[in-house]
Amino acid sequence: QVQLVESGGGLVQPGGSLRLSCAASGSIFSMNAMGWYRQAPGKQRELVAAIRRGGSTNYEDSVKGRFTISRDYANNTVYLQMNSLQPEDTGVYYCNAKAILPGRWLENNYWGQGTQVTVSS
Repeated sequence: QVQLVESGGGLVQPGGSLRLSCAASGSIFSMNAMGWYRQAPGKQRELVAAIRRGGSTNYEDSVKGRFTISRDYANNTVYLQMNSLQPEDTGVYYCNAKAILPGRWLENNYWGQGTQVTVSS
């Protein structure tokens, strides 16, 4: 199995910055895409940003130019640098990893426990 441990959430004023981290551990043969999703109160979980094994990235439209996703391949860690935060960025942020375990052919989907980000004055 794969465990994902997130850190870095908190309360920040509008215009501020936060950096989220997510470290994956366990018996991993290949780590494919890693990413961040968020869920605002009363809304569905949505993809915020993702980074593939080759380094290509994609972002949700509202965070383009403000958020940057990066990855430490050696340590199976993904980061999300969030700048110019706005109240609409508030929500629980979940780390996601798509990994192949040793002896398996198909990738599995793994989730972190979530970290709260609140943007408020």
